[in-house]
Amino acid sequence: MRTMKVLMLGTDIGFVLYWLITVFHLIPAELLFRDYTNPILVHWNWSFLPLDLLISATGLTALWLYRKQNPVWRIPAIVSLTLTSVSGLQAIAFWLFAQDFNMTWWAPNLFLLLYPLFFLPRLVTQTKG
Repeated sequence: MRTMKVLMLGTDIGFVLYWLITVFHLIPAELLFRDYTNPILVHWNWSFLPLDLLISATGLTALWLYRKQNPVWRIPAIVSLTLTSVSGLQAIAFWLFAQDFNMTWWAPNLFLLLYPLFFLPRLVTQTKG
């Protein structure tokens, strides 16, 4: 449980930081993804903002409820972890279809896709009981 909480907190804070960094154009040019200034790709990237902020909101809510020992915490945790995996999957699918294999962008999105899968089965079965 401790590992999941640490990963969720880091991910939730990471999403907020990523969007702040993006808003203020603080990513160095050499780390930007291919065609970063293409308006379609700009819109594609920004289309993740609501999803990522929802992930952070549900994840931070789950962690707060867990700290308060409220058993309802599992529900927003399941939502957050599911959406986190979906966010990673969408990005990986895009990079795969674009045949763009830059590990700077693949690594964090593979993390987002995969880490929730280690915790979701247990959370779901505990919620059913």
